[in-house]
Amino acid sequence: MTVHRTSLSPLLARMRDREPGLAASFLGGAVAAGLGVASFAALLMVLWVSSPYPDSGPGGALHVAAALWLLAHGVELVRTDTLSGAPMPVGVTPLLLLALPVWRVYRAARDAVDPPDDADGPPPVPARTVWTGVVLGYLVVGVAIALYCSDGELRPAWAGVTVCLPLVAAGAAAAGVWSAYGSPREPVLRVLVVVPGPVRRLVFGADARARLGTAVRATGAAMAVLCGGGALLVAVSLVWHGDLARVSFLQLTEGWTGRFAVLMLGMALIPNAAVWAASYALGPGFLLGAGHLVHPFASDPAPLLPPFPLLAAVPDPGAGTLLNWMAGVVPAAAGVTAGWFVARGAMDPAEPGAPASARWSVLRTAGVVLLTAVVCAAAFALLAELAGGPLGVAALARFGPLWWKAGGAAGVWTAAFAMPVALVVRGWRVWGLRARNRTEAGEPKVTQAGPAVEAAEAEGEEAAQGKETAEGGKGKEPGEGKDSARAETAPGTTGGDEEELYDFLPADDPFPSDLDDFPSDLDDDLARVSRWPALREPADPQAPDEAPENPAPPPPADLTDQPPDTPEPPDAPH
Repeated sequence: MTVHRTSLSPLLARMRDREPGLAASFLGGAVAAGLGVASFAALLMVLWVSSPYPDSGPGGALHVAAALWLLAHGVELVRTDTLSGAPMPVGVTPLLLLALPVWRVYRAARDAVDPPDDADGPPPVPARTVWTGVVLGYLVVGVAIALYCSDGELRPAWAGVTVCLPLVAAGAAAAGVWSAYGSPREPVLRVLVVVPGPVRRLVFGADARARLGTAVRATGAAMAVLCGGGALLVAVSLVWHGDLARVSFLQLTEGWTGRFAVLMLGMALIPNAAVWAASYALGPGFLLGAGHLVHPFASDPAPLLPPFPLLAAVPDPGAGTLLNWMAGVVPAAAGVTAGWFVARGAMDPAEPGAPASARWSVLRTAGVVLLTAVVCAAAFALLAELAGGPLGVAALARFGPLWWKAGGAAGVWTAAFAMPVALVVRGWRVWGLRARNRTEAGEPKVTQAGPAVEAAEAEGEEAAQGKETAEGGKGKEPGEGKDSARAETAPGTTGGDEEELYDFLPADDPFPSDLDDFPSDLDDDLARVSRWPALREPADPQAPDEAPENPAPPPPADLTDQPPDTPEPPDAPH
């Protein structure tokens, strides 16, 4: 029994250590999914209760809420209650609704890692354990919701349930775990293993981390400018077609409950409209019905479109004008922004005291620009695919931009405008740094305390001349006044003037601190003896008598009786 208990104890200890982390992660994923569905259900129940014409009971409202939750993950729905009886697909995902489940899963994974507050606390839960538990818990609730919606009027397409739902859960959970561990770069670089070795070395080179990080940052800035510019285009067009948008908003439904629902739907589709407008500015445009393309050179929306406020912002049918072509400023600004970020990454941040230099050559900088263009193309292609989809059959089978056209155009615009900006800005900064380094190397170093030292010497000379007059005008050789002033500033003397001078002197005192530091060629005894009266008297007659920290030796009683071959005065006090 003892042997058996001893052999099982390590296994039980490992199970106790791992099971709480996996169970907590599983519970966190399930709670995240439940809270997401509860948010949609609460909103739909409020609208159903306040609606003057409820078509179904609370069960129908809950079915719609669950279907909208699945639609927010990119799952295509099938509407069965049509006039013709044929099922109609609904595949346009409101991007604003997608942010809610992504944020829920992200927070659940980040909290499940449970990093310690101090170094003495327990270690965080392993990343694989957290990711597995959160994804499994979220998918279990997601599959249960899909089964609940399978007998409603809005039924999920099981292909989307098996593809889109796991992708959203896995991606958001991975982002949460990665952020909880401090956003390390090694897991991101491991993804590059799928790229062939020669291609990876050609594209990234030895400093793959720096190049990929610069490309990602430049892509994020370019996407922000591109989508923000698209949102600005939508706002300007809505103001331009304000009357049509107001009529379509009032025509859809009556009562404040229905109009509030339409307003919320329009707000949820604003990010989609911004992506559509960005694709319009890029050139490929977007589809408003199968075969009906809207782009800056021509607008051909499908006839008899349902009234909706955002559709009122579509340009008028016909050929494009100069105002339509001016939308190209948006992708141009995005390309310039990407080039600026690449130019910043091309410069090596120098340490203090080290000369700054360029991190990459011209060819490598151009390679990073092309890598940024590829990443921009992939990112915008993904956004374009999420922002569009079908709203029915026949003419309503396709709405939104074509992902491959929009992504390719984004890459071309980025490369065309980022390349010259990156190279020019890099060359300008390199030239400026070289000019600065040459200037710093050629200029002599000037001590800031130079004027203060000169002022101190001048004041010392004046003090020495005054003392000569007071003592009866003893004969002194030229230059003795400066020596006397220097002796006054030596350690061991006191006085307010001296303290005042020390406030301006540099850290390294240019004056000698001891009489032995004077040049050895001062063999004239009379010159050496003439310095002692200045040391014997304080610099400031009104200063209080204080014992100095290092008092100078007192002069002899009669310096004139000193033998000429004696270098130092006797120690007898005066």
